[in-house]
Amino acid sequence: MSFLSPTLKIENLAKEPELVQDHLAEENRYARGNFVARWCVPINGKMYRIEFDHGTTSGRRMIWVNGKEIIRRDWMFKLVGDDSFKIDNARCIIRVDPAPGFKYEYSLYIDGRPHKQYTEEQARTLKTWLTVVDGVEYRVVLELDSLNVFINDQLRSEMGDFVDGGTDTDFEENGVKFQLCARLGSESNGIRHSLKVNGEIIPEVSLIDLDEKDVK
Repeated sequence: MSFLSPTLKIENLAKEPELVQDHLAEENRYARGNFVARWCVPINGKMYRIEFDHGTTSGRRMIWVNGKEIIRRDWMFKLVGDDSFKIDNARCIIRVDPAPGFKYEYSLYIDGRPHKQYTEEQARTLKTWLTVVDGVEYRVVLELDSLNVFINDQLRSEMGDFVDGGTDTDFEENGVKFQLCARLGSESNGIRHSLKVNGEIIPEVSLIDLDEKDVK
């Protein structure tokens, strides 16, 4: 996934000159709202939000993962290049490339693959559901190869019970009842998975759609 900063648009340009953020107090200068690029990445059944700040005047680069600052580099004279880090043993690289009009492109690579390719590959091995109950968002992820189940990135230990045509796995979180159903389909469809929350079927979401959402 590579894109220019969404703030670099005519309608978003300030009508009056503004000072760079280097004149601000440190706690305000490094606010997470200043990032220029953001990606959501599924790694080992968990979802991670990666945010990147690129200070083209100060040379600053900062990286947050799920809201936690993991890299801060100040006064970097080279404005393009790579920053590498690891998330759950996956090697990640954020690459800054020059773009026409004194702009920059920001790309993320995970284990050597571009973010879009990596996410599409993961989408074939994961099933994901999102629901909100009493104002609390729950994200349920099923790893198809290991059959591990995660709720909001926490691995569950419940085992499935055999029923007619498949298995049902029941678990509970904060008083909310979940049931993951696996049923045998046709030879072409294989096993079909569905999720019920408090007895209601929840539609599956794609990882591509999740990339447009914040990870809580």
